[in-house]
Amino acid sequence: MNSISQVINDASVSAYTGSPTTRESVRAQIVERFGKKAAMEYDPYTNCFTFAKWSSMGYRIKPGEKALRSVTYIEMKDEKGEVIKKIPRTVYLFYFLQVNGPRFVQP
Repeated sequence: MNSISQVINDASVSAYTGSPTTRESVRAQIVERFGKKAAMEYDPYTNCFTFAKWSSMGYRIKPGEKALRSVTYIEMKDEKGEVIKKIPRTVYLFYFLQVNGPRFVQP
């Protein structure tokens, strides 16, 4: 099981696609909840994931924590592959300060 610091240092774990608007929206929520210092550590590729992603890595969300909200757009394409519609979807994220260590330790 990876420690939080190992997860943070592994840039390959996130499905983040790189939207600057999304990044700044989540950063603003982190500033509001945890302060500017915590927001300086925010990296959408390495330390802010969905519930399912944290769970798959063996972590659990701390009791009482509320998700950070982000919006992503699902593209609907026609048979030619051209985008005909973008549908907004809310994504619920948790910052690394909102999770507890692994639920179990490998022997």
